[in-house]
Formats: sequence, structure tokens, C-alpha cells
Amino acid sequence: MMARKIQHLDLDAFFCSVEELLNPGLKGKVFAVGGRPDGRGVISSCSYAARMLGVRSAMPSRQALEICPNLIFVRSDHHLYGEYSRKVMDILRDTSPIVEQVSVDEAFLDVSDMPQPIRSIAQDLQTRVLKETGLPCSIGCATSKLVAKIANDFGKKQVKTGRAPQTITVIEPGDEARFLAPLDIQALWGIGPKTAQFLRSKGINTIGTLAGLNDLEIKQVFGNHGESMRRRAQGIDPSPVQPDEDDPKSISNEITFHEDIDDPDHLLDILRNLSDKVGSRLRKADFAGWVVQIKIRYSDFTTLTRQTSLKECSNLDQDIFDAARELLLNNLIHYRPVRLLGVGVTKLEKPHQQLSLWDDNSNKKQDLTKAVDKLREKFGKDIIKRANSLKK
Repeated sequence: MMARKIQHLDLDAFFCSVEELLNPGLKGKVFAVGGRPDGRGVISSCSYAARMLGVRSAMPSRQALEICPNLIFVRSDHHLYGEYSRKVMDILRDTSPIVEQVSVDEAFLDVSDMPQPIRSIAQDLQTRVLKETGLPCSIGCATSKLVAKIANDFGKKQVKTGRAPQTITVIEPGDEARFLAPLDIQALWGIGPKTAQFLRSKGINTIGTLAGLNDLEIKQVFGNHGESMRRRAQGIDPSPVQPDEDDPKSISNEITFHEDIDDPDHLLDILRNLSDKVGSRLRKADFAGWVVQIKIRYSDFTTLTRQTSLKECSNLDQDIFDAARELLLNNLIHYRPVRLLGVGVTKLEKPHQQLSLWDDNSNKKQDLTKAVDKLREKFGKDIIKRANSLKK
């Protein structure tokens, strides 16, 4: 059986690379895309020159400025980034029909059916993306998604010039375990910071050490997931590249506050507004969902996500809010300031309705919601307000 040829493409400092196209004067400069340090800003992306000085994505902008006082801040333009992302993804899909986009700036490709060596395919793809979009990218190549992704991350980290890496890292068939063995344990999918800390306390510092554990040891550490983790550590990952689907997997809305909020009633008011927005977006997209999720981020950046299943598939604001409210009240740590709050609905499908001979309450809810949507569409979202949102 022929080995698979899987590529992982990652656009180098994507947001910053787009900004450099718009303003060539930024090339080589220490700059970042994101919120300004005088508010609650966070770094979305930073140039490689800034990274050399210790600035990182997701870092509070105020902290980044302390590390690098001459840091230039550029306001983000997500609409523009989306346009460039689509251009790149179109090139990928023109290269192979089997493309799985995993974020705005990265994707997997299965190029097993192409006769050329995988490095040659990667070189041609990298050159085409740069020529047609002006954006630099790096590519990891292997027999699986897992190893291709880790290879790409590894290759990019080897370049410390202050410029876009533009690397191509190829792991040949049969070399997967040998490549992974010396890498830090946290480089493996499924190993987060807390798990990595626990493993290191057990003397498991590298992927190779994990791969070499016997049956008893691996079960003691990971329980029923032990064998799958060992296979990953050996570079075995049969998961396919999943071509993109037109239908969304989830619809969500979240907000980062200008000032932390520790008042539960205020948070519930915001949760209500977020639930209404998610419901409206679901109905516009003609979807309903079975699972409601919330996200809570506290002032120290600790983040919790919780979810619950609905009794019926729904896109009604009240159903979403009722579920989200219960999740929030059951998981909120009182008197601990909240920085971000989010609501989402997943497990989407086309809406359907259970028919009842005895109760038409569901029909009334649907009709009322549709009427409100029409009024808001015609006269604006503030034409109708909930009574509990009106201040005396």
C-alpha cells in the first residue's frame, strides 16, 4: 500500500504579512496587529521582528508595549484578511480537491494522487501562493496530519532571522517515530500545558519516552486513552483530510468587556443579548442546533467552556438563553471578575418541528420570533426591546 502524502500549510504571520502588502514600510519593522495598549487590547499577530524581542500572539497589548516600547500597533481588518484567506484556499483547492481548512491561515491537503515527490509539490505550492497573493507560507509534509502539522511547527521554529520562515519540512515514510522521539512532550496533539506538567513530574519529558511506555504504564497515565496516545507518539495517525463542507459547524457570539464585570445580574443581561444574536444568526442561516455552549474568561485569562444538550433542536432565542443561563449560574465563580463572555450553538441541522395534537405553544413561539425578526429587519434591531432591559 502506497504511503499517504499529507501537507500542512500555514501562512507566516498572516495578519502582519497582509499589512506589509498594504504598507511596505512595515517590512522588517517591530509591529503588531491588535488592540491598542490604552484599552483592553490583545495582540492578534506580531511581526517576526517583534517575536525576536519576546512579543507573542494573545499577549495583552499593554504587556507587549512594556516588553517592546517602540512596538508599532496596526488596527486589524478582518474583512480584508478574509479576502486574502479565500485567495489562498482557492489555490490550495486548485492543487488538490481534498483540502481541510482548519483556520483562516492554515489547512491540510491530501496530495497522495499526485505523482510528483511531496517536496516538489510543496515547493510549487509555496511559490504559487507567494507569486499570486504576495503572502509567505510554510509547509510540513508527512504521511499523516499529525506529523505534517508537528513537522511544520518544528521547521518554522528553526528559523530565527526576524523574517518569515518560508520553510518546507518533509518527514519521509518510516521516519515518523524517529522524528517525534526527541521533541518536547507538549508538541504532541492532545498534550496541553497542565498534562505536560503532570507527565514531566512522572519523568516523561519527550514524545519518545511516551511512545516507549509499556501497556501498564500507558494505562496508568492515560486510562482508556492510553493506546491511542501511544500510537500518536509513534507517529501513527490514520485520520483523513476532511474536505470542507458548506454548512457551518457552529454559530456563536462573544464579547470582551472594556472593564471586568463581577455582577451576575449584569452578566445575565449580556448573556441574554448574546443569545438573541446567536438565535437571529441561526434563523438567517436556516439552521437550528442541539447543543448550547458558553465561554467564560476571567481577568487572569483563565477560560472555561461548558455545554449542554437541548431537549429539541432549536434556534429560538429563549431556548438558547435558558440553557446558557443555567450553564452560567452553575459554573460562574462569584465575585471573580469576568473579562469575556460568549454563547454558541453546535450540532447544527436544518430546523424541524415536532407536531403535537394537544399543544401549539411551540408554533406560537416560532410565529412570534419570525414576526420580531421581520420588524427588526425592517426598522432596526432596537425597534423591540425586552421589558427587563428597560431602565426606569
